[in-house]
Amino acid sequence: MLRSPLQPAPTACRPRVGSRGPASGWLPVLLMPVLLLPVLLLALLLASAGTLQAAERVHLANGFTMRCDHHALVDGQLRLYSDPAGSNFLELSPASVVRFDTLPPGNPAATLTSGSAVIPQPAAAHASAARQQTIPSPAPLDRSILQPILRSAGQQHDLDVDLLASIVQAESAAHPRAVSRAGAQGLMQLMPATAHTLGVSDSFAPDQNVHGGAAYLDWLLNRYHQNLALALAAYNAGPGAVDRYHGMPPYPETRRYVARVIHLFNQRVRQRRQLALASLAAPEQAPDHAPEQVPDPEPDHARR
Repeated sequence: MLRSPLQPAPTACRPRVGSRGPASGWLPVLLMPVLLLPVLLLALLLASAGTLQAAERVHLANGFTMRCDHHALVDGQLRLYSDPAGSNFLELSPASVVRFDTLPPGNPAATLTSGSAVIPQPAAAHASAARQQTIPSPAPLDRSILQPILRSAGQQHDLDVDLLASIVQAESAAHPRAVSRAGAQGLMQLMPATAHTLGVSDSFAPDQNVHGGAAYLDWLLNRYHQNLALALAAYNAGPGAVDRYHGMPPYPETRRYVARVIHLFNQRVRQRRQLALASLAAPEQAPDHAPEQVPDPEPDHARR
C-alpha cells in the first residue's frame, strides 16, 4: 500500500513520548558511586573511631611508666594488654602498679619503632626456656664486688642500679660463670654474637659482662621508647619476637621473666625508700659521738 507524503511514519519507528534513550538509561548507574560516597565515608569514620580507643599509661611502683591498651584484673593479677583484642598481655601483681592514667584517643598503646640495627638479633638470643637450663658457677659473686660494677654501669648508661641488679638476679642468680643451654654466658647472660658486637671480649669477666648487658638494655629501652616491659621482653626473647607480635610475645616463659624482673625491681626500690625514710627518722646522735655513716640510697630514678 502506498503511503501519502503527509502520512506520519509508523509509530513503531519513533520513540514514545516520555521514553528514555540509550544514554539516559545509564544515568542511575553512573550516579550510584556519587550517591554511595557519603555512606562509605560515614562507615570509614565509624570504623576509624572504633580503632581510636583511649590507651592507658601505667605507673609502676619502681618509678617506670609504660603504656598499654587496657587492663583487667584476672584471678587476682593485673593483666596489661598491648592490643585491643587482648592477645598480647603482661601479668603483674596489683602491688606493682601505682595507678593508671587514660591517654587521649589515637595515642598508641605501644609504639614499636625499629632503631638502627646496631645490635645483632639472634632468634633465640635470650630464650627463657634455655635460661632455665643455666648451669651456675660454684658460688655467686660477692655483693661487695658486684655492687660497684652495677653502680658504674648504671651511671654510664643512666640506668637504675636496682634494675640492673634485678636482671642479674633473674638471669644468673649472680653467678659470673653461668652458661645456658643456648650458650648465653655470665652474669647478664650475653650471647656470644651480642657480646662481640658490644665489645665484650670475655663474658665471664663480671665487669665486662655487666657493662655489656647494661649497654644492650640501654639500646633496647631507646628502641622501645623507654617501655620497660617491652625492653625486658626483647632482652629475654629477642627484639625480633617483640617486633613480630607488635608487643609482648605470647611466650609464657617470657611473660614470667618480665613479671619476675619487675617484681624484683619493685622490691629493691621499696627497700631503698624504706632505708631512706629510716635514715631521716633516726634520732640525732649526741655531740660527743660521731654520727653513724648511712650510705646514700641510689637515685630514685630510672630513665623516664
